[in-house]
Amino acid sequence: MFNRRKFIKASALSAGLLAIDKNSIAEVLPKKTSKAGNFPIVISTWDFGIAANADAWKVLSAGGRALDAVEQGVWVPEADEHNQSVGYGGLPDRDGHVTLDACIMDELGNCGAVLALEHIKHPISVARKVMEKTPHVMLAGDGALQFALEQGFKKENLLTPASEKAWKEWLKTAKYAPVMNIENKLYQKAAPQKLPGNQYNHDTIGMLAIDVKGNISGACTTSGMAYKLHGRIGDSPIIGAGLYVDNEVGGATSTGVGEEVVRNVGSFLVVELMRQGYTPEAACKEAVMRIIKKKPETAKNIQVGFLAINKKGEYGAYAIQQGFSYAVCNAEKQDLLIKGKSYY
Repeated sequence: MFNRRKFIKASALSAGLLAIDKNSIAEVLPKKTSKAGNFPIVISTWDFGIAANADAWKVLSAGGRALDAVEQGVWVPEADEHNQSVGYGGLPDRDGHVTLDACIMDELGNCGAVLALEHIKHPISVARKVMEKTPHVMLAGDGALQFALEQGFKKENLLTPASEKAWKEWLKTAKYAPVMNIENKLYQKAAPQKLPGNQYNHDTIGMLAIDVKGNISGACTTSGMAYKLHGRIGDSPIIGAGLYVDNEVGGATSTGVGEEVVRNVGSFLVVELMRQGYTPEAACKEAVMRIIKKKPETAKNIQVGFLAINKKGEYGAYAIQQGFSYAVCNAEKQDLLIKGKSYY
């Protein structure tokens, strides 16, 4: 007869076996990962971001820091002489000078930037030296060059034959005057397929990465607007405009006509909107809509795009005009290119 004492003993034994079985299963089954928490991950603007992401991924996939990843990633377009909007080979200003702008920001809120830097192929690395070796955030012009040379960077001629030829061709009909969006007008007349925002005119590269520890860093680098007035600075090296990172919330970067991004402190705005609960795409869209609302007629003829990622690893983008794309690289896929949504 199965008495009460035997029943209790059997029940206790069954419970113990069940506990052991659950523990064994837990050891065998892989830990469930959140789709949003897909770390590490790196995203960047435009299709040349695919190659840049690939180099950043070498750092991230080895467990490296996001800061190292974004620096190494944007070295790729900075050194590409065929890319005429970033670094070496970039189109010059109206006087024939190739001037570079860049900034970098880490998960601790540290940041550094260089503005109107000449003769140095990798301005992003000089920006990092400013961040790490000086009490300052920004160095500009001759001062930035002097600092770079003191840090061991090599002085080089960044004006390639192809960019010099394009500049001299532009000089035949150009007038040295601060005309709004004169590059757009020239392209509309001679080569409408090269308007900012399409596959032939990519502008800045902005990159954001989250490493295995969940820390975020970002980098932004450019040779700026083609044939700009000498000394012109856009949004790319401005913390809060071209790039902003808050490790509690996420990061954002921008591309396009920098003047409008600066006026709206665009990347900072995107991050603050994400802090309020906006998704990355919704935050980018709201930042774009503020530009359009303030200057609706100007917005019809320019391109500005924002790219963002939040602390969960969710990402998104939005632009004024069609043609903006961004690259994504994670453990699942290293060469994903996504067409960004736009207002027009």
